[in-house]
Amino acid sequence: MSAGTPQISSTAALAFQGGIGVLGLAAILLFGIPVLNDGLSLGAAFIWGGLGSVVTYGVIMTLTWLPGLLRQSLEAQLEQLHRFARDYSWPILVALSILAGVGEELLFRGAIQGWLAQHLDESLAIIVASLLFGLVHYLSLTYFVLATGLGLVLGTAYAATDSLLLVMVWHGAYDMLALYCLRRFPEWFGVRSG
Repeated sequence: MSAGTPQISSTAALAFQGGIGVLGLAAILLFGIPVLNDGLSLGAAFIWGGLGSVVTYGVIMTLTWLPGLLRQSLEAQLEQLHRFARDYSWPILVALSILAGVGEELLFRGAIQGWLAQHLDESLAIIVASLLFGLVHYLSLTYFVLATGLGLVLGTAYAATDSLLLVMVWHGAYDMLALYCLRRFPEWFGVRSG
């Protein structure tokens, strides 16, 4: 496989991310899970989601820059994510980020956390949904911990604001920012751009 050839076709990647959203929406409809989306106006959801993504990304970047094992334990995943970002065009990366934000939040916050919150304490629902989110993103123990942490932040924001749109925007904007920085500034992550 050449450096310019995506590891997975863009059509397959888009279909996979879109499929996650369809699965989440189907579960919401099939199980009658109430989706909370009236806590913020449309404008507020976009503003707070955008700000949340920048702050969250800043915190994670700071953690990876601190001396210690975190950056070393993420080295292989960052190389892999850089290749992923480099192999797709910007329109595909933007579409994947949007689909991931919408689809994964429909599934993990809307369907899973929503269903669990009907049967468990809300805090436990957030924790379990976040652990599942981390497991689905498992590339290493460190990556799992970071993904679970992001899930906890998004799950808490959803519970606190009653706005699924907020966490969709937050997640999608976070992914776009992460892919942009990883593709444009790989040296920030200790990744060779060759």
